[in-house]
Amino acid sequence: MKLFLALVQRDLVLAVRLGGGAGMALAFLLVVVTMIPLGLGADPNMLERIAPGTLWVALLLSVLLSSDRIFQADFEDGSLDVMMLGPMPVEMVAFAKTLAHWLATGVPLALAAPLLGILLNLPPSAFLPLIATTLIGSPALSFLAAVGAALTVGIRRGGLLLSVLVLPLYVPILIFGVSAANAAITGPLPFGVPALILTALSLSTIVLCPIAAAAALRIHFR
Repeated sequence: MKLFLALVQRDLVLAVRLGGGAGMALAFLLVVVTMIPLGLGADPNMLERIAPGTLWVALLLSVLLSSDRIFQADFEDGSLDVMMLGPMPVEMVAFAKTLAHWLATGVPLALAAPLLGILLNLPPSAFLPLIATTLIGSPALSFLAAVGAALTVGIRRGGLLLSVLVLPLYVPILIFGVSAANAAITGPLPFGVPALILTALSLSTIVLCPIAAAAALRIHFR
């Protein structure tokens, strides 16, 4: 457990010192949300209708933007080889590194998305439900991205391939995340139904994705 916590702390410190993680993702999220009204017009009613879906799409793209950093930097400097041969199981290594990615990138994005919803005329009553759904669903985005990052580690400029692999897996998260946010704003479904499904999807990815990522890393280092 000490090794696990040390690895999480190490990745968080590197994310803060090296930059390019949460800062770049937040900047990308801001740019996307700012350009939507410019492209579609400033009709308040239309922007209010599309706000949850727009924020969720911008959120998942922002997470995906920094997902190749989960394993790639450690692969390039040789740290990943040491981790693969160390006493901690590879599944726990993948889990720790993905958890650090979510804490450094997913949580700030999830908290910032509703605030940026002001630019899309998001009603104040939707702030808390949107924060809840993004916090529930964002772990799934990071853990699914970790599988793609493990599959593409060592591939030069593998970011495009990672996006092609991971984006289809994001579809259920996007559907139920937007459904939960819309249910909290307008209905007719109760908020709890899509929120519980979103929670189940996130818990499933937290359990299964580190195993899949570890298998992909073992194949690469075999």
